[in-house]
Amino acid sequence: MDRRYPIGQFHVEVPISEEHTKQWIEEISQLPEQLSLLVKGLSESELLYTYREGGWTIKQLIHHLSDSHLNSYIRFKLALTEENPIIKPYEESKWAELLDYEMPPQSALDLLAAIHRKWVVLLRSLSAEQLERTFRHPESGEVNLKENIGIYAWHGKHHLAHIRLALENDHKQ
Repeated sequence: MDRRYPIGQFHVEVPISEEHTKQWIEEISQLPEQLSLLVKGLSESELLYTYREGGWTIKQLIHHLSDSHLNSYIRFKLALTEENPIIKPYEESKWAELLDYEMPPQSALDLLAAIHRKWVVLLRSLSAEQLERTFRHPESGEVNLKENIGIYAWHGKHHLAHIRLALENDHKQ
């Protein structure tokens, strides 16, 4: 198994069905609770476990999920209010080195839950036409909102799997 991609990389079958989209939105809605349950009661030393040599700690993964999903929520709003906007990528690995990643994980869990409450309401309200709207990523090119829902459903499961690997292997950085 490739520990970087324990659930495999994201692949989508085109065309994306309405059922797939609804399932992905449901998965996005469940992520904050799943993450909270998975990391509940972890000690400070357990929060420093990593899923692979050189990988992020559980604590960094928790903070990363809130930052990443906040960025995605904003990208959705930009795509819904502007015509194919160019979005700004960010240096995820450098964000993981900033001081706020040292804060207790509960701050990131609270932020993730708040983002997802708003995001899921927005996602469930989108028409078929709105789901086809796009934004342009400087590295990835044009990204369709419907596909991006799948990417972020995958992203949550991807990092939950990383945390499970870290807890199973007790690998410390």
